[in-house]
Amino acid sequence: MTDLVNYELNDGIATITMQNGKVNAMSPEHIQAINGALDKAEADKAVVMLVGQPGIFSGGFDLKVFQRDAREGVEMVTAGSRLCRRLLAFPYPVVGVCTGHSIAQGCFTLMACDYRIGVDGPFNLGLNEVQIGMTMHHVGIELPRGRLTPAFFNRSVVNGEMYDPATAVVAGFLDKVVPAQEIMQAATAEATRLKGLNMPAHLATKLKARAQWLERLDWAIEEDYKTQMEALEALAG
Repeated sequence: MTDLVNYELNDGIATITMQNGKVNAMSPEHIQAINGALDKAEADKAVVMLVGQPGIFSGGFDLKVFQRDAREGVEMVTAGSRLCRRLLAFPYPVVGVCTGHSIAQGCFTLMACDYRIGVDGPFNLGLNEVQIGMTMHHVGIELPRGRLTPAFFNRSVVNGEMYDPATAVVAGFLDKVVPAQEIMQAATAEATRLKGLNMPAHLATKLKARAQWLERLDWAIEEDYKTQMEALEALAG
């Protein structure tokens, strides 16, 4: 694949390992690389395991892009939102393997996976946008609305609260937590179970169950792009 992701296919399971620096920052190039790996997994008709690096799933968007060029930052956020939307409607099951910390876009990506398994340990998961002075975008509201419990939705999206892995299960960011040494064995076991599903039935049910959610996300992606671009144009005078 590329230096930003590693792709391995083994017995119908595609392992996509993200490897973009120390925090797996989701830059435009990294998002493009993940999409390229998903293209390959789709062609291989494979169940996907989306995996982080030891100690980190992803620290979120590459903040240097926002500082370098505001328009490029808008495009990056849009690409990240579209990646999440793609994962939610992917034709084969997707297992998110949270190997440590997961922040902001890292958590959005996890929430878009069909099954999320994380490692136990001193790790933080959550949405920190309001902590760092960012008003949450529409996708950042609509995506968690479909995953988090009502109480944790408010605490996460509005209050910017961060969680340890066990609490992240209660909140809805993760489905299961295991010791670090067991993470890949447990993820592979779940991917193997999912491989036994009838894939046309899985996809049809996924799309039916998520129809309103996906429709709302389509609106959110377009609304975010439009309003952010209009704001930039207004600043430009």
